Amino acid sequence: MLNTWGIDKQQVHVILRDNARNMKKAMDDMGVLSVGCIAHTLQLVVHEGLLSQRSITDTLANARKIVGHFKHSPQAYARLEDIQIDLKMPVKRLQQDVQVRWNSTHYMLQSLLEQKRSLSVYAADHNLAATLTVNQWTLMEKTVEVLAPFEELTRVVSAETATAADVISAITVLKRVLSREHSTDQGIKTVKSTLLEAVEKSFSQVETEPLYCIATLVDPRYKDRYFTNPDNLRQAKDALIQEVGKMEVRRAASEESEAEPVNKVPRQNTASSTLGSVFDEILEESETETGSVSTSSADVQMQSYLAQQTIPRSDNPLQYWRAHATPFPSLAAIAAKFLCAPCTGVDSERLFSAVSNVTDEKRNRLSADRVEMLTFLKKNLHFILK
Repeated sequence: MLNTWGIDKQQVHVILRDNARNMKKAMDDMGVLSVGCIAHTLQLVVHEGLLSQRSITDTLANARKIVGHFKHSPQAYARLEDIQIDLKMPVKRLQQDVQVRWNSTHYMLQSLLEQKRSLSVYAADHNLAATLTVNQWTLMEKTVEVLAPFEELTRVVSAETATAADVISAITVLKRVLSREHSTDQGIKTVKSTLLEAVEKSFSQVETEPLYCIATLVDPRYKDRYFTNPDNLRQAKDALIQEVGKMEVRRAASEESEAEPVNKVPRQNTASSTLGSVFDEILEESETETGSVSTSSADVQMQSYLAQQTIPRSDNPLQYWRAHATPFPSLAAIAAKFLCAPCTGVDSERLFSAVSNVTDEKRNRLSADRVEMLTFLKKNLHFILK
C-alpha cells in the first residue's frame, strides 16, 4: 500500500494497528514503528477485568435474552411502547449489545435500567425469554456505574481530533477515578480494584512508549503534568531532547521545511465532561512542581516551554504552536510531527462501513478502481468543501 501511494518507508512516522500478534509481527518485519489501538485495549480491559466475572456474565446473558425478545417481535415492542405511554415515560427502544461494538454493553444495560418499570408491567401480563432477579438489577446498576468512565474515555480517544497525546492523560485520569472510593458498597470497590489492576497491566508501558510520551510533552494542554512515574518522565524528556537535536539538524539543512504547521479541525469543548474535573485536578497538582536546571540548548528550549502555563483542554494545540513557532521552532516542528498520529483505529473502522455503503447489492458491478475513487471522495471531499 505504501508503494501504491508512492510513500517511502522512511517517511512513515507510525502505523496504527490492531492488537493481533500477526499485525505486530508484520510491522516489526517491515521495520516501521507501530502502536496498537487504545480504544480496543480499553475494551479488552473491560471484558477481561469485569465482564468475565460469573455473576455479571449470567446477568448479561439474561439481559440479552430480554432485549432479543423485543428485537425479534414487533408485536412485543408495540406492547412495550403502549406501556411506556401509559406510564408517561419516554418511548425508547432497547439497545442490543454487540461484542465488536465498543461500549454497547454499557448502553444495553442503561436502556434496560431506564425501562425497568415498563418491563416489570410487561412481565406481569406477558411471557419474557428471561427474568432478572433483584440482585441482578442491583448488579446491573453497579456495572453501569463502573463502566461509565470507560465509556466516556472511549469517546474521548475515538474522536476525530484525538491524537497520541491524549493517551497518557486519559489513562492517568482513568486510574485516578478507579482508585477513588466514592461508594461504600464493597461490591463496587472490589470491581473497581479488579479493573484498576487490569488497566495497570494492559497500559504498563504507555508512559515509556516514545510516540505517546513525546506527543504528550509537546501538547500544550498536557505537557509533563500527567506522568505518574518520575523515571518515565525523565526518560520522556530525554527522548524529547534527542528529537529536538535531530530536528535542529534537519532545520539547518532545510529552513523552509517547517514554515507553517498543518491546519487541524478545532477540538470539541470537553470542559463540561464528567471527568473534566479530574483532568483539571491533575494539572493543578502538577503546576507547583519544578524541573531540574538545564544547560544545553535543547534543555533550555524544552524547560522554557514546560514552565509556561498549560492551555485549556478545549483549545487546539496546533493553533498554540502556530503562535509560538518563533520562540520554539524545533518544538513546533516536533509537535506538527507527533500530534498528527491518531490513537485509535476508529476512522479505519468507519472507512470499512463507508465502503459497504458505496458498493451494495444494487451497485455490485463497480470496478475496484471506481470503488476506491468514490470512497476516497466520500471520506475527503468535506475537507475541500470547507
